[in-house]
Amino acid sequence: MSKPILAVVGRPNVGKSTFFNKVLGKRVSIVEDTPGVTRDRIYGEAEWRGISFLMIDTGGIEPASEDVILSQMREQAEIAMETADVILFLVDGKDGVTASDRDVASMLMRTGKQVILAANKIDTAKLPDDYYDFYELGLGDPVAISAVNMLGLGDLLDLVVERFPVGTDGEEDDERIRIAMIGKPNVGKSSLVNAMVGENRVIVSEIAGTTRDSIDTNFMWNDQEYVLIDTAGIRRKSKVTGDIERYSVIRAIAAIERSDVCLLMMDATEGVTDQDKKIAGLAHESGKGIVIVVNKWDLVEKETNTMEHYKKEIRRDLAYLPYAPIVFISVLQKQRLQKVMETATMVAMERTKRISTGQLNNLITDATMMKQPPSDKGRHLKIYYVTQVGVKPPLFSFQINSRELMHFSYSRYLENKIREGYGFVGTPIKFVFREKGDKENGV
Repeated sequence: MSKPILAVVGRPNVGKSTFFNKVLGKRVSIVEDTPGVTRDRIYGEAEWRGISFLMIDTGGIEPASEDVILSQMREQAEIAMETADVILFLVDGKDGVTASDRDVASMLMRTGKQVILAANKIDTAKLPDDYYDFYELGLGDPVAISAVNMLGLGDLLDLVVERFPVGTDGEEDDERIRIAMIGKPNVGKSSLVNAMVGENRVIVSEIAGTTRDSIDTNFMWNDQEYVLIDTAGIRRKSKVTGDIERYSVIRAIAAIERSDVCLLMMDATEGVTDQDKKIAGLAHESGKGIVIVVNKWDLVEKETNTMEHYKKEIRRDLAYLPYAPIVFISVLQKQRLQKVMETATMVAMERTKRISTGQLNNLITDATMMKQPPSDKGRHLKIYYVTQVGVKPPLFSFQINSRELMHFSYSRYLENKIREGYGFVGTPIKFVFREKGDKENGV
């Protein structure tokens, strides 16, 4: 099930980045008392009342400005609003209603989205005299907060999560397999969609960045329904120049969130680039299935074991994705495209696999006998019980005596043993470690 998205918008210097950082609990956006500091979208994952969601911090909106940077910021914020499930409109509670606030409110009402109005910088229980002027914006009751002092944030976040769509459009019951094409610009994502579907549903161009938005294409393959999600190519920040392209990244992230499997497309003539690593990390951290698709393989000069050498380089450079299968293709020559669909389908099934508690505990018992758990100052790690508590991605809960004794290397060893026993090809698997006395929804 995809995470809902909250976009934080408003004119410059009303405290959006401060609010963003306080909710995330860490300093992600640059905070400076100068209008226009946040020019690019910053995104992060937050949680409130057990509900995880993506939050987008945007540059300030100046609706009437002809300044180039301010107008670009406006367009970026508009794209963030299109992507969001709920929009938080932040105003300056000390300044009162401004002409820009009225213009932004008008823009928000046209979106048809859920909008929450919050008046920031109200540091005392006594509301300013002009506080009630915010009702004229037509967005309902304003919520008084102070992001700096963390006043009223709980009440505001309660409202936010209440407005999120229930079950995110019923995708939980949707049996279609969602496959997102991700990767740098111009690696053949749109061309692969067209080749799979057998008709030109997506615009294809040699100009990098043609696909600005995420485009969904429904089709059938082997009596199974699929949704192919073609995303804008994600560029290195230094290469991103257009105002709309900046926000193509959040659209790609949103596409990853609502996918089952990501096809990480790479250019065979370039090898693994730093940007490939970053894009792969987005899918890995989101817990999605991953298939590494190396396109333009027809352009690589072949010698003995060329493919095996290339695989070794990928495994070395993407060391955190040892579970991801690798498929070499040529979209242009229509080589091995069937293999892409077969592999993506298999990975989607692996993400839903469940292992019985009895089988799991037998496997973990054998693993601990083969390699003793770590110890410290005479204390040994003890694993009392293991059970699978979730799928998509597979999630395993370990009841242990001490989290401090569960070293990363031993956790990785246990993961490898589970994969050896039960596969889970193409999907991350996640562990949660609980000590006696932990609450069920704790760690």
